[in-house]
Amino acid sequence: MKIIIGLFLLVMVSCSPRISNNVLEKDSFLENTYNNAAAADTVNLKTELIEIFTDSLNIGVKGKNKLELIKHRVFGDTYVIVKFYTKAPHRWYLQNTYLYECNALMSMMPDISDYNNDGLNDVTFISAQAARGANEVRRLFIYDDYKQELISILNSEDYPNMRYNKELDCIDAFLVHGGTSTVFAKIKKDSLIQFASVHNDSHRTIYETDADGKQKLITKEIIDPDNIYVRYSNYKPLKEYQD
Repeated sequence: MKIIIGLFLLVMVSCSPRISNNVLEKDSFLENTYNNAAAADTVNLKTELIEIFTDSLNIGVKGKNKLELIKHRVFGDTYVIVKFYTKAPHRWYLQNTYLYECNALMSMMPDISDYNNDGLNDVTFISAQAARGANEVRRLFIYDDYKQELISILNSEDYPNMRYNKELDCIDAFLVHGGTSTVFAKIKKDSLIQFASVHNDSHRTIYETDADGKQKLITKEIIDPDNIYVRYSNYKPLKEYQD
């Protein structure tokens, strides 16, 4: 069954043109999606279009790139297709495409903003249902201006409640468990690499992490368990977010 679904989704993903001088993008992607769903009915595939998000004003180079997120259900399994385009005179060219299984029950709620301080907007969307509701799990895609593509950050779902940290020029995440953790990471190629963290439970524990992933204890002190739900913007010196 998974093979059949995969083949169907592969057909859907390949419907839009890649770089070519003689193939134009269809006028309406929504129409394409419904046409594909109708065609799928001929092989008894049960498909349901759940959500579509399109942006051509803010992502990447503003006005010269376009993003489409398509969330749909096939035989009870939910998938998200990510399509990224560049603009040439009078047409859009498909640059790259991603396909992911998605178990998030809520809307994708895309956030288009600069996550790596290069002046160009990237995107995240809700991609999974966290075990704890306070942990919002997202996939992160960074715009690569040289390749004119979106780069999927492979381990971004391991960093819930992520945001860009202006003070340290990095990504930080806030994890809620028996206590809380603020984790600081740098984007390296297609991954987030942790370099420091602050953990609150009965103690506040601060670590630095080296290039080999080894943690070094910086400080450990007893704290009031009622004051563990704190997110930090810096770990050296320790500084809380004010917003």
